[in-house]
Amino acid sequence: MNIIVCIKRVPDTETRIRVAENGRTIQTRDVNYVLSPYDEFAVEEAIRLKERLGGEVTVICLGPDEAAAVIRNALAMGADRGVLLKTAETDLDASVTAAALAAALADRPYDLLLFGKQAVDDDNAQVGPMVAELLNLPCVCQIVKLEITDGRAVVHRQIEGGEEVVETTLPAVFTAQKGLNEPRYASLKDIMRAKRATIEEQAATLIPSRVETVSLSLPPQRQAGRFIGKGVDAVPELIRRLREEAKVL
Repeated sequence: MNIIVCIKRVPDTETRIRVAENGRTIQTRDVNYVLSPYDEFAVEEAIRLKERLGGEVTVICLGPDEAAAVIRNALAMGADRGVLLKTAETDLDASVTAAALAAALADRPYDLLLFGKQAVDDDNAQVGPMVAELLNLPCVCQIVKLEITDGRAVVHRQIEGGEEVVETTLPAVFTAQKGLNEPRYASLKDIMRAKRATIEEQAATLIPSRVETVSLSLPPQRQAGRFIGKGVDAVPELIRRLREEAKVL
């Protein structure tokens, strides 16, 4: 079984984000980049399928030269091949990303395409379904269980208040949700192997962007709490402030 996992390089979730001087992007100096956490679930699931059914796992990442680091992270986990779609552009909307990935996937053999349900930097959750549409493939999002038998897949997907069970033919696109598995830690031996691995590089095919970031700003700082009083005697003053100052009544 040939499985391809599309991954993304994102700022570490523990990074303190600062807006760049242009007011449209983030300050990238001293930012630590990692493999997007939901993509880790997708990579882990691909490796588990390979271990159970045989085949090969390829990871593809769209980004600059530095994105090779997250490809090596996936190789250290157990992926077999890595492909870097090179572009110096960093402010890419979902349609541009999906079109570039679909163009790269068009000539590659695969039985299954896996994505994280969303990247933790923009939280769009659009690229996986867009790629499926461009490649005319069935797509099931936010899966928490995946079973494959005789060229068909049965998946459980997370919905509000429960789970939905869906069956589809392969090839298909699935996006991974937390709970699908527990990503493994790479061993030192595998990390060293991944550092020596050759990563295939090809120029990304980019379409014109359909979305422009006009401005970017941090949320306002929270105001310090104020103590009004205790017990029922404080209720009239609380209501007055909610009505006249907070204006929520």
